[in-house]
Amino acid sequence: MTDVLLLDVMGTLVYDPFQTEMPAFFGLTLRELLDQKHPDAWVRFEHGELTEDEMLRSFFADGRDYDHDAFVAMVQGAYRYLDGIEPLLAELKARGAPMHAMSNYPSWYRWIEDRLALSRYLDWSFVSCETGLRKPAAEAYEHAARTLGVAPERCVFVDDRQTNVDAARAVGMRGVVFESADQLRAELLR
Repeated sequence: MTDVLLLDVMGTLVYDPFQTEMPAFFGLTLRELLDQKHPDAWVRFEHGELTEDEMLRSFFADGRDYDHDAFVAMVQGAYRYLDGIEPLLAELKARGAPMHAMSNYPSWYRWIEDRLALSRYLDWSFVSCETGLRKPAAEAYEHAARTLGVAPERCVFVDDRQTNVDAARAVGMRGVVFESADQLRAELLR
């Protein structure tokens, strides 16, 4: 049986605008943005508990107003494949590797699909806004394996965050901490 690849999206396959573009949009540093944003609005958006409009209105803890349309356009325009990732995904698909997204992300994953057509390479199977489960909760990984009908040991989980990889390993999956496309290719060949 072929191993199943469970791939994080943001920061692993696709550039994440959160650390640079989002703070810059507001004229803040990342630290300032983290200190001023609402403590749970984004997580609730990723869980599918808030609509886009609700999240945008509650993005900041103090409820300040900002140009929602310009913010959304900035985020949409920032999505791009990380260097070397698209050829690697094409290579993996050509080899018949079953691949599924396992991402903590809101409904905005559809924008990524519209811009990059990631579904040419993998299925958007486990996005937190659809499943209601977020990494690093054990249930997120167990749900993925159960849904795919494979033992956790048959899953290879790839993420740019050590915490998420450690959690996957704790339920029996093999895990790879993403650093670059070349590093990931070498890890997968092993």
